[in-house]
Amino acid sequence: MAQSNFEEKIIVPEDQMGTEEPKLLQIQPVDVITGGSNPDKFLYYQLRMSFRGAEKIDIIVSFLMESGVRMILNDLRIALDSGARVRILTGNYLGITQPSALYLLKKELGDRVDLRFYNDKNRSFHPKAYMFHKGSFSEIYIGSSNVSRSALTSGIEWNYRFTNQCDERNFQLFYQTFEDLFYHHSIVIDHEELKRYSKNWHKPAVARDLERYDSQKETDDESGRNVKPFFQPRGAQIEALYALEESRAEGAVKGLVQAATGVGKSYLAAFDSAKYQRVLFVAHREEILKQAAVSFQNVRNSEDYGFFHGKQKDTGKSVIFASVATLGRAEYLQEEYFPAEYFNYIVIDEFHHAVNKQYRKIIDYFKPQFMLGLTATPERMDGKDIYEICDYQVPYEISLKEAINKGILVPFHYYGIFDETDYSGLHLVKGRYDERELTEIYKNNFNRYDLIYKYYRKYPSRRALGFCCSRQHAEDMAREFCKRKIPSAAVYSNANGEFSQDRDAAISRLKNQEIKVIFSVDMFNEGLDIASLDMVMFLRPTESPVVFLQQLGRGLRTWKGKKYLNVLDFIGNYQKAGKAPLLLSGEQSLEGKSLSGCHDMEYPDDCIVDFDMRLIDLFQELEKKTLSVKERIVQEYYRVKDLLNGKTPSRMELFTYMEDDIYQYCMKHAKENPFRRYLDFLHDLQELSPEEENLYSGICREFIALMETTDMQKVYKMPVLYSFYNHGNLRLQVTDKEVLESWKEFFYSGTNWKDFSPGISLEEFRNMTDKQHLSKAKTMPVKFLKASGKGFFIEKEGYALAIREELKDWVEDDKLRCHMKDILEYRTMEYYRRRYMER
Repeated sequence: MAQSNFEEKIIVPEDQMGTEEPKLLQIQPVDVITGGSNPDKFLYYQLRMSFRGAEKIDIIVSFLMESGVRMILNDLRIALDSGARVRILTGNYLGITQPSALYLLKKELGDRVDLRFYNDKNRSFHPKAYMFHKGSFSEIYIGSSNVSRSALTSGIEWNYRFTNQCDERNFQLFYQTFEDLFYHHSIVIDHEELKRYSKNWHKPAVARDLERYDSQKETDDESGRNVKPFFQPRGAQIEALYALEESRAEGAVKGLVQAATGVGKSYLAAFDSAKYQRVLFVAHREEILKQAAVSFQNVRNSEDYGFFHGKQKDTGKSVIFASVATLGRAEYLQEEYFPAEYFNYIVIDEFHHAVNKQYRKIIDYFKPQFMLGLTATPERMDGKDIYEICDYQVPYEISLKEAINKGILVPFHYYGIFDETDYSGLHLVKGRYDERELTEIYKNNFNRYDLIYKYYRKYPSRRALGFCCSRQHAEDMAREFCKRKIPSAAVYSNANGEFSQDRDAAISRLKNQEIKVIFSVDMFNEGLDIASLDMVMFLRPTESPVVFLQQLGRGLRTWKGKKYLNVLDFIGNYQKAGKAPLLLSGEQSLEGKSLSGCHDMEYPDDCIVDFDMRLIDLFQELEKKTLSVKERIVQEYYRVKDLLNGKTPSRMELFTYMEDDIYQYCMKHAKENPFRRYLDFLHDLQELSPEEENLYSGICREFIALMETTDMQKVYKMPVLYSFYNHGNLRLQVTDKEVLESWKEFFYSGTNWKDFSPGISLEEFRNMTDKQHLSKAKTMPVKFLKASGKGFFIEKEGYALAIREELKDWVEDDKLRCHMKDILEYRTMEYYRRRYMER
């Protein structure tokens, strides 16, 4: 019998699998632990007996996996709550330790566990031992089990337990070696080390085998029966939840999670909002709302939810799933439906739509404790800068490339196929090709039909999705494939064509392989979940990188037996040809990039990118015809103006909608940057209104230019300038009290306090006195505005700072007020953007 002064036996539910009526097992303590089918031989149950009453716990293993950490997590928590000290030393060699396992420990137990990586590159690291101490009694389990579910339960793992009372000398040899490794050959896994490890982590091949055993155990109980699923965060969701909690602890009241399609963003939102009483989930499609409702119901285990869309207008529920088209109407954003502070937590799904007016109405109306934006699109990309809505608060992001490298999504095999279709005579409308003109050049284009069919047959596929430009195009493609004995359907809104089918019916038939291909129009960019898709076909120009990644993401979800996704992209001489696939390499900016160098790019693990050589020649020819950067900036200005239905764009609007490669160029070339002297830019284009021409011809021109160009390496000048703006009631001079009010309003907003001083903590910031705040304002921004303000900012007795008297006649001018507001908002956002990019 094992020698121990801990509890002699425990009663546990069989396999702890979440069965509704678990069978109780009586576990006997043993010294030899071999796994297999006998629960007495499970290391986990033996460890549980040792966890109880332990005063010190030391674990040294070569790797940690999420499944194993989840098993011992509650035992660790109980031990810590009882005052135990816990140290864990693990390895990072070959990346077998999962970042999610580390994040789970950090998220649930914080810094109460002293967690470290072994850090000696000259020696291998393969120990597996668990030590427990209580008073003068200690015991050690040593053998082959790392921290994974399989290794702790029925996996064939050999471990041996002995105590210091049986063998003091050898116990001390192990313990002293642990002490040396822990304190002299390790690095602490703090927030930055954990983030770095996760960012660079690639799922190793051996992890797939380890997870296979773990996942098998999680879906079946010991008798082989399926069990009721227990919903809990996994993988990247754990990392994101940790980051969101950290951001809220720093004062954030909103945040954006950018995660590739397939990571499970709806479940993430359900987990993160679980502690909040009233939650609003907003999306633009009813099917997204229905899918989200299932996620929330599973996580919250509650029927207390309702919908607000179409004819259904539920109120008074804990969770409301609302369509933006309905809730965004003025008659519903009223106290009688939902008071502004009714919801504690708001989720805006597909957040890249949030630049639209109805989304903004919802965001501006409600005052939640926290707002979460979810999107699969990288930063800016095709110009719609959603990050400004969150002040560039981005607690967590995982790109498409990272998601594939981590094994969350399957790899892609991308084939760029040369298409002889001539697009040179087509017109662009608001940056997109005219749908009717595209349909016309595809109609009866039998050479193109043959080309698409040829490549479809070249690469094996059971379930494919083709993206078309119009109803007619989808109908034609479905007809041509059916003629060639490939059962297909066309799917689009209000379907009534010969080959069209209802969306849900078509999806069901595709899953059951009754049809092989769905040809769709704008209905499968978002909200679709056909994990078994093994091919996507781009059958029209995809002008937007956002749409390209959304459509690509439809086929990247993992599925049993699915090793990769085939991607067929038919590319012709259209504008922006070949730009979107650059994003396959993980590029966040397209500035200065071309596909002529695509073979030198680094793509995600196990991915293939192959272009027809004729396309390389085509890309080079298209690059020769590219406009000068100055011409592109002007062209981009008019494109944005067209998007705004002829309205002259403000700086913020141009910033929001300008394409990222052009914006990046502007930031790097001051001479051609319209944001530095926007009135000059508009004047040269003859775009100023008569009132603005009046403003431009006087002293205000240089005053506005000063606010546009004053150095902003730090953010300190911004709250001082805001004190002059005074929420639209412009001032010529500001008192100490007025500067202090604006200063504190700015720095107490969200996480702006982090920009107050390098290395400052939130507690230190909150403990600062008004005198300290005012001193910093007057010795830094006030001082520098007087020194570098071109004479506009002056000293005035009785005031902290003043503006020259010559501007007195302009203080009431509406145009000056509008431009000053625009400049301050833009420059604040540009500072946030720069801070985000440099982090």
